Amino acid sequence: MLRGSLVPLITPFRDNMIDENRFDDLLEWQVESGSHGVVIGGTTGEPAALSLEEREFLVERAVRVVRRRLPVVAGSGTNNLEETLRLTAAAARAGADAILVVVPYYIRPSQEGLYRYFRTVAESVDLPVILYNIPGRTAVNLEAATIARLARDVRNIIGVKEANKDFEHINRVFHLAPPGFLVYSGIEMFCFSLLALGGAGHVSATGNVLPREVARLYTLAAAGRWDEARELHNYLLPMNEILFIDTNPVPVKTALGLMGRITPDVRPPLAPLAPENTERLHTVLARYGLLTSVSAAR
Repeated sequence: MLRGSLVPLITPFRDNMIDENRFDDLLEWQVESGSHGVVIGGTTGEPAALSLEEREFLVERAVRVVRRRLPVVAGSGTNNLEETLRLTAAAARAGADAILVVVPYYIRPSQEGLYRYFRTVAESVDLPVILYNIPGRTAVNLEAATIARLARDVRNIIGVKEANKDFEHINRVFHLAPPGFLVYSGIEMFCFSLLALGGAGHVSATGNVLPREVARLYTLAAAGRWDEARELHNYLLPMNEILFIDTNPVPVKTALGLMGRITPDVRPPLAPLAPENTERLHTVLARYGLLTSVSAAR
């Protein structure tokens, strides 16, 4: 089952085009670093700035590059049902291991509307489905009771990525969901806490920059080595904070650029990180020793 650090991979661009070679390199780095899976087309991958064809291409390429060495979770959600069904079907054809479906953004549907939407998507495919609740981006919360209802009624809805900062809500999800339902942290500061509650893992943007450490957080918790996991959680805190100094994934891509792993381009309406914030990010990266181990950006 999909447990551990499922890293939401960034989408590298060069001259406004997908940088395929850098994408491949990032995937190989995740494999080498011990990540437990990758998410392609999650929020950190800038899906709203990608065409449907580009999203399909990235999932196909990721599956081909990792060659079953690492599970690939395809972010197939949009705010349009037909587009979501198209991306979901394409992910299944490409050989993805699961799909991640975000709450439809901008529309602000009712809980009944969300139930019907997710049920329709899940029943269209023979793949595990992970719900994605991120009310800060979608303007509507997928309530715990709705999550539990979907988990009971739809066999292949196996879990939820919770990027809700309301920790009471997250506790209700654990309480109401049936046994075996997987809950992942989508908030970096909550990764340790969710693991302590019995969470299945985390989908952390920080895994793009510190993949080995983010994966180890889960490994330590799974082994019951809670003191070490807590120490690592505290070690990661400054990085978790700085990577959200601006809208995700702008700081993450800037960090990878400073580390020499990508050209840190983002697509509009995102803009490059402000110089003063880049300097702050540079300082934090230096403290973690990340600016000396990799060559300068090419």
